Formats: sequence, C-alpha cells, structure tokens
Amino acid sequence: MSSEFLELPNEGKIICTSPSNIALVKYWGKRPVQLPENPSISFTLNTCKTSTSLTYKKRDVVSKDFDFELLFEGKPKPDFKPKIQSFFERIEEYLPFLKQYTFTIETSNTFPHSSGIASSASGMSALAFCLMQLEKKINHDIEDEELLQKTSFLARLGSGSACRSIEGPITVWGKHHEIENSNDAFAIKFPHKIHQNFEKYCDTILLIDKGEKQVSSTVGHDLMHGHPFAERRFEQAAENLTKLKHVLISGDMDSFIEVVESEALTLHAMMMTSLPYFILMKPNTLSVINKVWGYRKKTGSKLCFTLDAGANVHLLYPDSEKEEVLDFITSELVAYCQNGQYICDKIGLGAKIL
Repeated sequence: MSSEFLELPNEGKIICTSPSNIALVKYWGKRPVQLPENPSISFTLNTCKTSTSLTYKKRDVVSKDFDFELLFEGKPKPDFKPKIQSFFERIEEYLPFLKQYTFTIETSNTFPHSSGIASSASGMSALAFCLMQLEKKINHDIEDEELLQKTSFLARLGSGSACRSIEGPITVWGKHHEIENSNDAFAIKFPHKIHQNFEKYCDTILLIDKGEKQVSSTVGHDLMHGHPFAERRFEQAAENLTKLKHVLISGDMDSFIEVVESEALTLHAMMMTSLPYFILMKPNTLSVINKVWGYRKKTGSKLCFTLDAGANVHLLYPDSEKEEVLDFITSELVAYCQNGQYICDKIGLGAKIL
C-alpha cells in the first residue's frame, strides 16, 4: 500500500446525497468495463435523490474479504449486496483501503426504487461520493477537481449513468470531438455557458408504472451487441449531441424539443428491434405523449417529454411555464399516473455532503 494511505482514520461517519439524472441524449450499449458505446448528455436532477450514510470502522485484522452491512430505508436489503460486492471488487485497485474497514451503508431514496427513475445512478454515485470523502481524510493532498473526477470514474464502475450525477446542472459522459475534455472514463460538466432558456428547467416525472422494470438496464445494454441498427445508433447519438451542444448555447427550444423527443423514442425503438425484444412503454405512456403533442400544438408551449428505459414519462419545460404545465398535468395527465402520482423536480447541482 502506498505511503499516502498510512494514516487511516479509526472510525467515523460520512453522510451525503446524490441525485438521479435524466439523459437528453441516451447512452445505450456498453463495452467492458462500463464504458459507453456512445456519448450522452443529461440534466442532473434535484429532488429525486439518494441519501447515503457510510459508517466506517478500522478492522483489527485485515481479511481477504470486504466487510459491509447494507440497510435500505432502515431494513437489511440482501438482494442489493451482490451489486455492492462487485462494485467493491471493481474499485479496490483505486481505493486500496477498502478491506481495512468494516462499513455500514445506510441508504434511502426520495422516489420509488426500480421504477424507471435511475435509482442505480443516484445510489451508486452517493456511495462513490461517500467513499471519496473517506479517501480525502486519508489522502489530504487530493484536489477538489481530482476528487470529483475520480468520484465520477468510480461511480461509473457501479452504474454507467451514475457518473453523470456527481456534478450539475448538465453533464456529458463519453468522448465527443466537439466537447472539450470529454471522456469515456468519467463525466464532465458541460463546458459552455448555458443559455438562460435552460437555466431553471423543470422535470415533472409522471409515474405511469411504479413496478419493477420489465428488463434491467444491464440486460438492455447487452442487447445492443449484434443489434442490426447498433452502429448507426451510436453515430446518431454523437450527431444529436453536436446538435444539442449548439441548442444549449443558443437557447433554441424548438430544436431542443426535436432532439430530446427523438432520442427518447429511438431508445425505445432499439428495445423493440432487439432480440429478445421488449416494449417498455405502457398504453398510458403513449396516451401521455399524444396529450403532450396536442397541448403543444394548441398552446405553443415548449413542454416536451423524454423517457428512460421504462414506462414513466419525464416532462421537461422552462420554469416560466410552470403554472400552466402543472394545471395541464392535474387536469389532463394525472389520470394516466399510477395512483395519480407524479414527482415535481428541476435541474440541480449534483452530489453534496450533509
């Protein structure tokens, strides 16, 4: 172990939160280990987040196994443990102190787990952020910028999209020739000034179906191997990121709507044309999309939708339209939500220590 890890604190507790994020250009398809086949760009959310507390205690005897206990919303969650185990195995070479400690990880979400809101993104980014705060206590020389970059790098090894949750309000993950310093290994903050049109964007998530997803993200990504349209899709994502870069700088909201909705439908088209094939939308998802199109045509609103790999609909709109859009949701869209439930969110700034 390198000399910088000699001063290990005996025990302590770190608490942080990290939000989910919603991709505008979707990452779908990966190569080992957790590297994206195409670049993506996302809004970091604010309200949909995971709170994680990491209690650490130095072990008297170091064993060859990791030692951790996991509580989700106050109760043991044995089915999460293998995911944390494989995460620790992947990151141990970058955090060589892991086996020196017994950890208790307590975590809770502000939104339903596995419902198509990226809980693995917020959960893994929160855990990575806690672990990097512990590294900072051990290695005092680590600069803030390096800390954020390494946190994003580690989060990616837990869940690809988690790397985009560390900073905000807009992050890019994946090498792209027009985005300076963009990288497959970690996400970066969008490096340009964002037009004021996009500064206070809202995201209201309509919970169409709160059940477990029909297909896990890992399985979904694997379906891109040998997919007949995969190569063209990866090119299209890069082209759309170029378009979106100019849109976010210029404030062109009509082009924003076009790219974002097209990306959402393309993601679902890739699932419908893979083998095996899946339809992740529900009838109510399609009803909402048609309602949004009708509302936009009638009012000239800048409201648009996007989807993750699930049935829920993210409604994106400028803060200036908040009142009208919420009226539209309560009068016309809430009927399509499971138990009438939706979450009002907006773009946020990423992980933070509590």
